[in-house]
Amino acid sequence: MATAKSKLGGRKPRADAQRNRERILEVAKQAFTRSGANISLDDVARQARIGAGTLYRHFPTRDALLQAVYRAEVEKLASAQRGLSESLPPIEALRAWMLLFVDYIATKQIIAPALNTLVGKPSRLFDASGDMIKAAIHALVERAIANGDIRSDLDPLDLLRALIGVSNVASAPDWAQSAKRLVQILISGSRPA
Repeated sequence: MATAKSKLGGRKPRADAQRNRERILEVAKQAFTRSGANISLDDVARQARIGAGTLYRHFPTRDALLQAVYRAEVEKLASAQRGLSESLPPIEALRAWMLLFVDYIATKQIIAPALNTLVGKPSRLFDASGDMIKAAIHALVERAIANGDIRSDLDPLDLLRALIGVSNVASAPDWAQSAKRLVQILISGSRPA
């Protein structure tokens, strides 16, 4: 996956360019949430308070913008693992990250119908995001195991599977609250005997 730094030949983007990009992604995420895939890029530019040329320079197509929104959400979740690991005890970092994962599931489900409209298969995008998420949960679980907070035989992917399973009933109005309660149950059930 190319980062903004690698796209510019090794240079880090200017601060204002980075702010514009982040604002575009946030506005676009809200637009995709409200309207699905059929958003107006000109409306996104207007709401982000930038010129249409700036938006098209960063994201030449709606598909490119949609993929960037999804990728940005995954990257936020993956990088949260590092920040939480640095600031919280292992079990609390795991709990906090799993709660963020519930929010990620909500975002993914909101954006998923739009992602399904992409030309070709979005599987490469999903595969790359899955790899980042798996690496994050593995790091958190390994740290909690090393600290004696959870059982050593715990498969980190089982925690994700349980949360994803709850998301399959996301049509229920209280599914997110149910998923957050499940995080507490999963953490309690993962403690050493």
